[in-house]
Amino acid sequence: MDARDDALTVEQAAEAFAAEVAYWREVRGLAKRELARRMGFDPSYVSHVESGRHKPTEDFARRAEEALNAGKAIWKRWLDYETAKAPVAPAAAVPAPRRAEQPYATGSAIVVEHDAAHLDYDGRHYRLTMRRLLRNTGSEPITRYLIRISVDRYPGEPERSNAHYREHPLTWDELALTATCRGEAMRWQAKHDRDAFKEVWLLFENEQGRFPLYPGESVWIEYAYSVGEEKWGRWFQRAVRLPTEHLAVELAFPAELDPAVWGTETSMTAEAAPLRTAPVQREENGMRVFSWSTSTPALHARYRLEWRFRARPEREANQGEFR
Repeated sequence: MDARDDALTVEQAAEAFAAEVAYWREVRGLAKRELARRMGFDPSYVSHVESGRHKPTEDFARRAEEALNAGKAIWKRWLDYETAKAPVAPAAAVPAPRRAEQPYATGSAIVVEHDAAHLDYDGRHYRLTMRRLLRNTGSEPITRYLIRISVDRYPGEPERSNAHYREHPLTWDELALTATCRGEAMRWQAKHDRDAFKEVWLLFENEQGRFPLYPGESVWIEYAYSVGEEKWGRWFQRAVRLPTEHLAVELAFPAELDPAVWGTETSMTAEAAPLRTAPVQREENGMRVFSWSTSTPALHARYRLEWRFRARPEREANQGEFR
């Protein structure tokens, strides 16, 4: 369900605007610095708007809409924000300050020692399994970990894409999200729930107890979810948001589809360029598996793998991005 279907508070509307900007920036593969350059703003200002430290303005909304070609989605979120502000009397109480995020949100308290993604396609559905070895380098226990899920089937046609997801929103039931840590199931909590964009806190706890990640400790977590091909697309992108020591991706497709895979790399200072090393492929139990990895990737780098099925012509261009 789209949050616009319900009356929003000013704070909720501001968060929805920030999430919309972040979503479209990620879809377009832009770092905050590059978006700021295109909009004519200081990079810190874009960062503050996305984090909620600065409230949206009309000028920012117009420029972001134009720079990201969001099919009026960002502008609609701005109008929602203005509508939410309208009934507030001048003497109304100031909204409660946003709750501070976990220490790793600053990038200073957690390191990803190993990041492994495995994407499996059965001809109708994609199932993504993420395994990450996390190390707490801070001074406080970490009790939750943020993940993002976003899709955009028609990135070149944002209005069509928005209409598609309004009619066919990404749902929790179809995602079938699961998460584990140390063999324990992890509870999860939605932070943002939009038609084509989800942010989820994975909690280091369950009904039986808590198992926070303490300073100096390392632990594997694993989470997985599914999306049908009508909402996923023929590319997969990894964005490096935390210091990462090793990153690996595997894509597994039915060999009978004769898949072909290629990739690009972008950073805060460079436009998209071919991956420096090619994906390696192998045949395994009727599947063609493509593997690619890199060590010590730059912070904020984005690695994007794309594919086509030569034995099954693409019916229509579709896209999806999961981090």
